[in-house]
Amino acid sequence: MSSTAQAPPETADAAPGARVKPHQLALVLFTAIAIFTVISGIIPQITGWENDNAVHRTVFVNIPGPLQIAFYTIIPVLLVWVAVMFANRMKNWERGAPAQRRTTTKNAAQRLKDFRAGVYMQTLLRDAGAGLMHSMIYFGFLGLLGVTTVLEIDHQLPPALKFLHGDVYRGYVAFGDTVGLIFLGGVVWAIGRRYIQRPYRIRIKSKPEHAVILGTFFVLGVSGFGAEMFRIALEGQTRDVDYERWSYVGYPLSTLVDGMGTGALETWHQWWWVAHVVSFIVFLAILPITMLRHMFTSPINMYLKDKDRPKGAMRPMPNLMETELESFGASVVEDFTWKQLLDLDACTMCGRCTSVCPAHATGKPLDPREIVLKAGEVMAATGTPAVSPPLGTVPEVRVTANSLFERITAEELWACTTCKACDEICPVNIEITDKIFDMRRYLSLMESNFPAELGNAYRAMENQGNPWGLNQGERADWAEGIDGVSIVDPGEALQSEYLYWVGCAGSFDDKNKKVTQAMANLLRRAGIDVSILGPSEMCTGDSARRSGNEYLFQMLAQPNVEMLNGMGVKKIITQCPHCFNTLLNEYPQIGGNYEVVHHTQLLEQLIDSGQLDVSQASLDERITYHDSCYLGRHNDVYVAPRKIVASIKGVEVVEMQRNGTKGMCCGAGGARMWMEETTGTKVNDERAAEALSTGASRVATACPFCYIMMDDGVKGAGVEDDQVKVADIAIHLVDALEAGEAEFHAANTPFVDVEKNTPVAGA
Repeated sequence: MSSTAQAPPETADAAPGARVKPHQLALVLFTAIAIFTVISGIIPQITGWENDNAVHRTVFVNIPGPLQIAFYTIIPVLLVWVAVMFANRMKNWERGAPAQRRTTTKNAAQRLKDFRAGVYMQTLLRDAGAGLMHSMIYFGFLGLLGVTTVLEIDHQLPPALKFLHGDVYRGYVAFGDTVGLIFLGGVVWAIGRRYIQRPYRIRIKSKPEHAVILGTFFVLGVSGFGAEMFRIALEGQTRDVDYERWSYVGYPLSTLVDGMGTGALETWHQWWWVAHVVSFIVFLAILPITMLRHMFTSPINMYLKDKDRPKGAMRPMPNLMETELESFGASVVEDFTWKQLLDLDACTMCGRCTSVCPAHATGKPLDPREIVLKAGEVMAATGTPAVSPPLGTVPEVRVTANSLFERITAEELWACTTCKACDEICPVNIEITDKIFDMRRYLSLMESNFPAELGNAYRAMENQGNPWGLNQGERADWAEGIDGVSIVDPGEALQSEYLYWVGCAGSFDDKNKKVTQAMANLLRRAGIDVSILGPSEMCTGDSARRSGNEYLFQMLAQPNVEMLNGMGVKKIITQCPHCFNTLLNEYPQIGGNYEVVHHTQLLEQLIDSGQLDVSQASLDERITYHDSCYLGRHNDVYVAPRKIVASIKGVEVVEMQRNGTKGMCCGAGGARMWMEETTGTKVNDERAAEALSTGASRVATACPFCYIMMDDGVKGAGVEDDQVKVADIAIHLVDALEAGEAEFHAANTPFVDVEKNTPVAGA
């Protein structure tokens, strides 16, 4: 059986196998536009309908018949060519496995919302300058296209129905000049940004096609104003065109040339018109074969963003204990879904993913944009027929087979921390992390091609039930002497409202045992009794799954689900975002559906409700919070941790430069916790330096991996606990409560005169 037969349960969409293929729709659409263009050129020649209003524009004024014929011949032919080129690209998408991206009554509203967010540049506008520049080009171009379309529609109508005259015409020309200025301003800005300002992420991928694209746009904008200038000057020699003053760019320019002779004006106007049309012809010619194609593919990708699995969940796979598939993961183009292949053509090559990748920033071999580009090169070169690559390549690049590993190395994939920063910042919703996950699955399951240290973690999870390789019997040792925590036997029904899923780090790591104990302290204060599984709790399998070992993940997860379901578990507390994400978003794929709450979310609820009294919590310190990727970008939990910190009196809260959706990874996600960093700067060292630069005396975390990595990074910088304390939010909150209560009691306890053994007045 082919590896392409591995479609997981979610992929019920029959898009690639539908009766009408997507590439056929492209052929029909563009061919229809071409036919309409031809007809729109023929009808006015037959009807001879003209606008008899004094305030109007004569279409094709001063343009000879042969040029008009050429216009209505070349443009339709090019549109058909564009149709064929786009259809060939879309055939590549159809090579992919199914993916559930249908539009239904349930997701239609969300799809439109995602489309609007993308088209309105909401993600791009996080970078105000770049977002505004792109908006100027995009909306300016659409405006100019609308101006041309309206003129052509008016051209087809009988005199009684023509509307482009009088005040409507005045508003029309003013609008046209406005969008023309916006478009041209955006193009000039883009030229300056790419070739003068030259940001790193743009500079390293600038190709000749970028110059062709920007040059074409520049000529399109300038020639439009040039043709308008000479047209107004020419028409002004035979009639009153004072109404053209509303063309507030073209009219003033026309005064510069209105002294020229009629013959000269006619010639100049025709040449500017030809330059304008030729620039549009060049635009059509390069549209399907350069990155300009994203004008069509990106909006489609934005529309298809919503999927039938949570944001933090990986693509499900069938039960590997029972399946007969011969290959797992992605090694060839056909192993990706059609949506993943569409991604490769929707990419704008902007490099925003590169700019936020912690692995790339610290000198690792991974560049998220390169993953998309290289996979796209393989897809393009092995299509039938072959098409142009996503972006121009050097002659040395050769693709001889449809294997993704023709261009992508294992070192690139293993460098990924799966922080999802690339996915979060992408303005057109490219799902880069999913591709890395799928290729890791192939490397891990089919080739056993993974770092040696990761193999040690695999064996520990398989043999001891935890990646630390420690005795499961020690899982509950942290709870000795702590009230309000009981160990429940898996054979018994859960009596507590919550099951406290402590996690491997909270059970075995010395630092994180203190987090578990602090959380138990806080739950006791709030009057909440919880049960733990103790020795019966096994690793959720996050590290196994994120590193591609789906077999090991299922081996750990399935018994966990059977145990939790058998106990009747409904609500789970977890302090590890990785356990939180797996239990909440991925266990439902194998039958485990629970209400899972991260400890920061529960603490926020308890504080807001008053069940946990923090009125005495006080710390006279400066504190900064480090966002966990699996709590933040994977699950959009940003507010709860910050509200807890803000509830502490006396603290000065300061944000790191990169925070929230832009927060930098600690370096431990995606099973990187178990792998050594031997290339470049350590990710946690760079993030720790950023935390220290805030001048904070405390660094708050909300993840056991983040706690370990940030603490190691701070100590690696030579800063000890008495200078900067790194700890989980639960520990900081307990410290604040104990400090505040001690201060309160001290303030209300009278001092005693030791000699007289009497209270001192005023104490």
